[in-house]
Amino acid sequence: MKIVANAVVSIHYELTNVGGEVLDSSLEMDPLTYLHGTGGLIPGLEKALDGRGVGDTLSVDIQPNEAYGPVNADLIQAVPLSAFEGVEKVEAGMQFQTGGEDGQEQSVKVVSVAEDVVTIDANHPLAGEILHFDVTIEAIRAATEEELDHGHAH
Repeated sequence: MKIVANAVVSIHYELTNVGGEVLDSSLEMDPLTYLHGTGGLIPGLEKALDGRGVGDTLSVDIQPNEAYGPVNADLIQAVPLSAFEGVEKVEAGMQFQTGGEDGQEQSVKVVSVAEDVVTIDANHPLAGEILHFDVTIEAIRAATEEELDHGHAH
């Protein structure tokens, strides 16, 4: 069986940045299993896997527009330090969960702190990055009716 839309696919992968730093890997755990074609993976990786078979390996570079997008300057904002009431010391690199405009929780990272102003970044941590994946396809099967109804692999 080949990878097509609505196939359940299991892969092992290693994700590195352009500097070769390992950002994520499934090699020391169970393979990642997902329902192909439903947005469970970044678009560029799903496209690279289309039509592949069990045992295939591939190395692929995914550009930002096929991954987490470019850095969006509108998602970098200066907010008053008072917005962090109850936090003992706000420092660069800290991450917080906050309510987004659509009511969904959103992760923000503190970029800098200056007197009474904190600069935060709500971009995905990998926005703007070229991502390198080394992938091995471990298994492919047809999705069950329940998986198709739910839109993800079980």
